[in-house]
Amino acid sequence: MKIVIACDSYKGCLSSYEVAQYIEKGISMVDETMAVNKYAIGDGGEGTVDAFVRITNGLLVETTVFDAYFKKRKIKYCLCDHGKTAMIEVASIIGLTMTPREKRMPMIASSYGVGTALLNALQRGAHRIILGLGGSCTNDGGMGMLQALGARFYDVNGNLLNAQAVSLEKIAKINLDHLQRFKDVELIAACDVANHLLGMQGATHVFGKQKGLFPNQIKRLEKGMQNYRDRMLEACGLDLDSFAGGGAAGGIGAAFIGLLNARMMPGIDLICQYCDIEEKIADCDLVITGEGQTDRQTRFGKVPMGILNIAKRYDKPVVVLSGAIGLGVHELYECGFLGIFSIADRAMTFQQALENAPDKLVAASYALVNTIAHFNK
Repeated sequence: MKIVIACDSYKGCLSSYEVAQYIEKGISMVDETMAVNKYAIGDGGEGTVDAFVRITNGLLVETTVFDAYFKKRKIKYCLCDHGKTAMIEVASIIGLTMTPREKRMPMIASSYGVGTALLNALQRGAHRIILGLGGSCTNDGGMGMLQALGARFYDVNGNLLNAQAVSLEKIAKINLDHLQRFKDVELIAACDVANHLLGMQGATHVFGKQKGLFPNQIKRLEKGMQNYRDRMLEACGLDLDSFAGGGAAGGIGAAFIGLLNARMMPGIDLICQYCDIEEKIADCDLVITGEGQTDRQTRFGKVPMGILNIAKRYDKPVVVLSGAIGLGVHELYECGFLGIFSIADRAMTFQQALENAPDKLVAASYALVNTIAHFNK
C-alpha cells in the first residue's frame, strides 16, 4: 500500500512534520513495507515557515520585531530560492497562541511588527515575499502594519494615533505619502479564508470572539473598522471592503492585498509549487491529512480541504486524522472525505491532550491503517 501523509500542524502542540512522523510510526507498526511519503504542510498559519524550510531546503533567518503589544520579539522566517523568496508568518509575530486566552487584549493589539518583518525581508534583497495570514491575535485592519511601512493616521485634532484597534474609530485623516510600495517585489498573501473586512462574515464578527473580544466590543470595533474603510476611501479611493480575503488576520489581508497589491494564494497551492506532492498523491492508494481541530471551518480553505481537492482529481480516498472534532464536521463528508477521526480516545483536559498527542497519533494511525489493510488483503 502506498500512503501519502499531508497534515497541517496541531496548533500549539506539534508541527506538521512531527504529526506526519508519528502517523508514519503507527503505519510502520502495521507493515514496515508500506511505502509512505510524508510532507510538511502549512496553510499560511502557524507552521508554514517550518514547512517551507523543509520542502525548499531554505534558510531560517532571524530578526527582531514588536509583538502585538509592542514588546520586542525575535522571530525567524524562511529565505529560499537563493534568497529571492521570503516566507513570513503573521502567527510568529502576533500569533493568537502566544498569549493565554485570559490575557488577550485585542483592543490594544497592533500588527506593527508585521510591517517591520516585511521591511527586513525587503532589505535582505527578497524579490518575492509570501506573508502567511493565519493565526493572528489582532483586529486592527492592518493599521499597525501600514504605520510601520510609513502610513500616518490622525484624529480630528490632527494628533498622530497609535496603531491599535481602539484607534480605528478615531481616525479622521490618513496620509499615505510615505507608504513603502514594494516596487519590483511580488507580494503574496498565503490565506485560507475568503472573508471580507466588514459585515457579519467579516473580520470582526467571525474571528473577534476567538481573539478575546466581548459582544459590546465587537459592535464597537465593527463601527471603527467601517470608519477606517471610509477614511481610506477618502485618502486614496480604495475600498478595503472590496477584497475577498480582506478579513484575514484581523484585516491585515485588506491592507496587504488592497494597498500593497499583493495577490492571494492558498497556502497549499504554494506548497505544491515546491514539492512533488501531487505526483505522489496521483500514484498512491490512500491519503491521510488532518489538523488540530476539524470542524465546519475546515471546508473554507484549510489544509485538509486543499489536500482533498488534489486527491479528488485522481479519485484517491482521503481520511482525516485530527486532534479534535468540532461542530459541523458531518458537513465535510459531503465534500468527499472518506472518514474523519479524532485521536482523542477518552475525555481529557486540553493540557493532557497536548502531552499525549504523540502517543495518541501513533495509536490512532495504527488502528486506522490496520483496519484498512485488513480489507485490502
